[in-house]
Amino acid sequence: MTEAHTYLYGAAGGALSPRTARAYREGVGKFLQHAEHAGVSVIRPDRDDGPLYARTLETQGLTPSSVRVNLAAARALYRALRWAGVTALDPFSDTKAAKDRTAAWDKRQPYSHAEVQALLTAAGPRDRVLLLLCAHGGLRISEALALTWADCEGDLLIVQHGKGGKLRRVAVSGSLRAALAAWREETVDGAVIGSTQTAARERLRRLCVRASVTYKGWHALRHYAGTRAAAQLGLETAAQHLGHASIETTRVYAKWADTSLKDALKGW
Repeated sequence: MTEAHTYLYGAAGGALSPRTARAYREGVGKFLQHAEHAGVSVIRPDRDDGPLYARTLETQGLTPSSVRVNLAAARALYRALRWAGVTALDPFSDTKAAKDRTAAWDKRQPYSHAEVQALLTAAGPRDRVLLLLCAHGGLRISEALALTWADCEGDLLIVQHGKGGKLRRVAVSGSLRAALAAWREETVDGAVIGSTQTAARERLRRLCVRASVTYKGWHALRHYAGTRAAAQLGLETAAQHLGHASIETTRVYAKWADTSLKDALKGW
């Protein structure tokens, strides 16, 4: 029901991503489990049930972003319940998650240039392509796994279903172009990489062990691409390369790229 309502009335409409749908399913399940254990009436909730759920999530050690995702799922559930005429109440209308006290640039640091090079050295042809799609192309892992050979047009990649279902064109680096050409000889038409995100994460974990690199996840490679683009080309170009709707989202990469303070302190 929640997914149906979100599909019909949500901002993404028919472009609702599988990742968002999965997050909502898991979040709704988490709230219903909480309601059962805490004695919360789902169709006749008290006004404090929403804020109490938020505080419960925060005391479970979840990150602020995970708390927000779970609250978004619970809000989506109550929008669906009101739509279905099950209840007119919404305990989450005034519920707010606690502010994240960690600055965005202090979280999820990108891989360093040396770490990326170590990973590329340890990678086989398939993993090398996937690494470069994220580290040079700036693709999200979901976008990289969904890429097909039909989406590769010389110096450009066509991301058919980016965040929010948006299509974008991504410039290809020289090393990524060479890696794609080498890998193309070993594959057939269809997906460039394919596979699942779970399998891709496991492959990266093993690759990090071989390369003696601390595992930071696939998204840290996209952060590396953004940091490098911001440092060499400026914020606007970096935002365009990553497909950010707002340049404010890209400013975190400028923070990572700015070494002026550290460089100045070396001479103190």
